[in-house]
Amino acid sequence: MNALAAVEARPPEPAAGALPVHVAIIMDGNRRWARARGLPPVAGHRQGAQAVRRAVEGCVRLGIRYLTLYAFSSENWRRPASEVGELMRLLRFYLQKEIDALDENRVRLRVIGERGRLDPQIVALIERAEARTRHHARLDLMVALDYGGRQEIVRAARAIAQAVREERLDPSEIDEQRFAEALYAADVPDPDLLIRTSGEQRISNFLLWQLAYTELVFLPIGWPDFTEEHLAAAIAEFARRERRYGARAG
Repeated sequence: MNALAAVEARPPEPAAGALPVHVAIIMDGNRRWARARGLPPVAGHRQGAQAVRRAVEGCVRLGIRYLTLYAFSSENWRRPASEVGELMRLLRFYLQKEIDALDENRVRLRVIGERGRLDPQIVALIERAEARTRHHARLDLMVALDYGGRQEIVRAARAIAQAVREERLDPSEIDEQRFAEALYAADVPDPDLLIRTSGEQRISNFLLWQLAYTELVFLPIGWPDFTEEHLAAAIAEFARRERRYGARAG
């Protein structure tokens, strides 16, 4: 997998026809960013929240239709309780303070993942934000929260098994399309482009089903340093690639 080794100060605007419809981002490197500056992890997470705003604004300006952000994985509960608590406080703050901007910019907010372990107040804020923005269609912003790709696939398999058990579905009718319909946000197309910051080159249990033919771009920066210029450079790299979907090689 090729990493995008450097980002130009101001990359050229990608051509409209070369734009990915759906961009997914693994927002990695907050803690390392803070550690490199002698700061506690919370400082990296706070700066990372500012990068979220830049990513959303960049997608709106460039005309990206869907953006999915990996905000909190099902494995992140294993982190120190103080860090998890700070992440939840930042989430609560975002849902309370950024919803006006999302609404004004006609951005629809959706949260994918499990909600059972979240604080009821956070769940209520999520539901309120989703209801308030559900009619917007400029950008669909999906936030993966308490999310795991394997977890999502198991959840879909259980739903299909239950439908078969209740004789609402014949096993012969189960195909890729039927399975995909049981996943989160089934109406959203698979990501065209995945961006991961921090220099790590793996997908870390993120959208395992949906990333089958996604182009991957890895940036050697911490998430707090992510800017619209990095977004544009990743999209320009995406535009240079020929997508084959396994049809032919070479």
